[in-house]
Amino acid sequence: MHLPTPESIRQKRNELGLTQSELAKRAGVSQPLIARIEAGDVDPRLSTLKRIFDAFDKSEKESHVVARNLMNTNVISISAEEPVDAAVKIMEENDISQIPVVENGVPIGSISEETIVRSMAEKKALEVSKMKIRDLMGDTFPVVSPGTHVKLVSHLLETTPAVIVLESGQIAGVVTKHDLMKLLRG
Repeated sequence: MHLPTPESIRQKRNELGLTQSELAKRAGVSQPLIARIEAGDVDPRLSTLKRIFDAFDKSEKESHVVARNLMNTNVISISAEEPVDAAVKIMEENDISQIPVVENGVPIGSISEETIVRSMAEKKALEVSKMKIRDLMGDTFPVVSPGTHVKLVSHLLETTPAVIVLESGQIAGVVTKHDLMKLLRG
C-alpha cells in the first residue's frame, strides 16, 4: 500500500489547479491545515486524507466537463418578428424564463421575463404584448464552442441567464444556470 507524502499531496493539488483554499473548501477542512499537511508539519487523520482525496477525485471529474456535457440540445428560440405575447406563451408552456432570439440559425438577441416585466412598468400590458420582440429584446446570450471548459461557462453564467453553444455556425445547445447546478449531484 502506498501512502501519500506531503509532497505528493501538494503536487496533486497543483496538477488540478487548486489553491490550498479551494482544496480546503472542497474537503471541508481549513486552509491552514492543508498548508501544514503539505509542509509535513502535521500527520493528518485517515478521515482527513480520505476527504482530501475525495475532493481530488471530484476535481478531476470536473476538469473534463465541457459545454457539450452540460448543454440542453432542445433549444427553444423565437424570431425577432414575433409578438411579445408569443414569447410569453412559449415561456409559460416550457417553464423557462428566457428565450434566445434567432434569425437564420444565428442568435441576434434575447427576450426574458425580466425584460418584459420591466417594459410593463412603462407601458400598458396590452401594448407590450403586441410589440415585436425586435423592439424589446436584449443582447444575445454569450456564445461558446462545445469544447469550452465548465469553468468558463460557469463564469459567464454569473452575469447572464444562459450561454449558447455554437457548432459549425449553428446552435447546438444552450446551457443555463440550472444545467450547471446538475453537476452538484455528482
